[in-house]
Amino acid sequence: MSTTTRQQPTSGTTVTTGEEIGAMATIRRGIAISPELVQGIRVTFVLAVLASLGQVIVPVAVQQTLDRGLNGPDGPDVSFVVWMGVVSAVGVALTAGASYLMTSRLFTAAERGLATLRVKAFRHVHDLPVLTQNTERRGALVSRVTTDVDQVSQFLVFGGLILVVSVGQVLVATVIMVVYSWQLALVVWLCFAPLFGSIRYFQRKLSEAYGVVRRHVGTLLSAIAEPVVGASVVRAHAVEDRTQARIDHAIDDFKAASLKAQTYTVVSFSLGGISAGLANAGVLVVGVLLGITGEMTAGEVLAFAFLVTLFVGPVQMGTQILTDAQNAIASWRRVIGILETPADLVDPGEAGQVLPRGPVDVRFDGVTFAYPGGPPVLHGVGLEIAAGTRVAIVGETGSGKSTFAKLLTRLMDPTEGAVLLDGVDVRDVRADSLRRSVVLVPQEGFLFDDTVAANVRYGRLDATDEEILASARELGLADWVAGLPEGLATRVGQRGESLSAGERQLVALLRAHLADPDLLVLDEATSAVDPELEMRIGRALERLMTGRTSVTIAHRLSTAEQADEVVVVDRGRVVQRGPHAELVGQAGSTYAGLHASWVAQHGR
Repeated sequence: MSTTTRQQPTSGTTVTTGEEIGAMATIRRGIAISPELVQGIRVTFVLAVLASLGQVIVPVAVQQTLDRGLNGPDGPDVSFVVWMGVVSAVGVALTAGASYLMTSRLFTAAERGLATLRVKAFRHVHDLPVLTQNTERRGALVSRVTTDVDQVSQFLVFGGLILVVSVGQVLVATVIMVVYSWQLALVVWLCFAPLFGSIRYFQRKLSEAYGVVRRHVGTLLSAIAEPVVGASVVRAHAVEDRTQARIDHAIDDFKAASLKAQTYTVVSFSLGGISAGLANAGVLVVGVLLGITGEMTAGEVLAFAFLVTLFVGPVQMGTQILTDAQNAIASWRRVIGILETPADLVDPGEAGQVLPRGPVDVRFDGVTFAYPGGPPVLHGVGLEIAAGTRVAIVGETGSGKSTFAKLLTRLMDPTEGAVLLDGVDVRDVRADSLRRSVVLVPQEGFLFDDTVAANVRYGRLDATDEEILASARELGLADWVAGLPEGLATRVGQRGESLSAGERQLVALLRAHLADPDLLVLDEATSAVDPELEMRIGRALERLMTGRTSVTIAHRLSTAEQADEVVVVDRGRVVQRGPHAELVGQAGSTYAGLHASWVAQHGR
């Protein structure tokens, strides 16, 4: 009976930039992703206002001391002067305490929120389809979860602190200025009106400019990272000049984008300086006139001069905060873009099914697959593999055979049709169950810069050294492990470069054996190894496949000769299947031609 298939979008969604959302929308989405950022924000803001109130204690104390303590109607009042000094000291102490609590709360909230953002961004990158990861430059992806988050961190921890304090200080200074003289307060605000009126314009321009800057950071990281990883290729082909030119071009683009962004910053900062100068001059002139007419005392004019400084300082600082904020928001957008890129390979989670243990049967039911923007590489494939069978899939390069491995292990989902294990669509299987039952051994087993034991342990993280050695003995690799310089503790170097290609394959086989899968999928390595190591790999594979269903993407037909059944793929379709001896005897068939060509090439 045919299984109902379902059609779904092709995997390989492009990572979004998030540049279409505005600044406030970005902040709202960022807070929704990291709600820790605003936990207790009301209390923090109250503390900020209290801390700002402390800034006006000294100007008020100076005014009162001058007008009542020294120039009072009855002459100098020493006790009042002393009392004002005590009040000022206590006020400053309380202000310091409020400032400490506010700073501590801001730092804690920011770091908790950023930790959540980092974790979610990093995890989501790993949840993205392999095709999506491959269509993005790795340096650009890395920059989104590192430098972009760092840019947000720098602003929230430092710029956010200054912003909260500055807002509180401007509000308090404005209220006190109005109490002293509404006329002078109006003068100050009129002087800053051009700056306040242009903030939205500069915000938009800075947002656009820093969006370009953040993109060029990702491009620059990619341009630098690729030749570092591929240093041997660069040197082997003597393309150092070309590589350097590419990096220089990326640096120049980044420099040009940064200079353009800084131009807007300089203009806005200069406008703030001009406004501050006008405000100070205006207060001096109008304050003297009000003093002459008797509407203000000398102490009030002096106190107002202090208040203007308290107002001007945070406003000028705000222009720098505006720059940092737009840079941070541009980075925040890019991180949100990662998080809002759909993870096409959705884990059904608790609602998913769990595969039973033991060799599984495999069925491809009308499977069609196409890479993004390309023609189908598999066309309506129908294929059944009995549990415990060893199957080799063969075909010309580009025939679509490696796609079978990616679909079986759900690194990709079919465009149409379904892949079933024990009758269950892989899309309905819980991810932890699928990874427990199905293990892929790729052509080039990736090794991390750690020990042999640590790399093997990726097959089962709780495995002990004794269990790893037991796996080595079962695969006939105990003597190889013992011959390593430090045994299991031998470090493999970056990408396993301290080991030979064949030895890296042995580590990958050990890792797979330790995982104890029910379905083993092997994308056979094509790298040449010495005959002795090739025999060792062959014996280890023989033992590894025993008692399991195995599907090998065979690049060497010697592997197909040893399989229970051979599946021949040509131009995305299964054209033959059966035992090697049967297929090779079918004159004029695709497999007979492949085998004859392989024998002629290898002298067999």
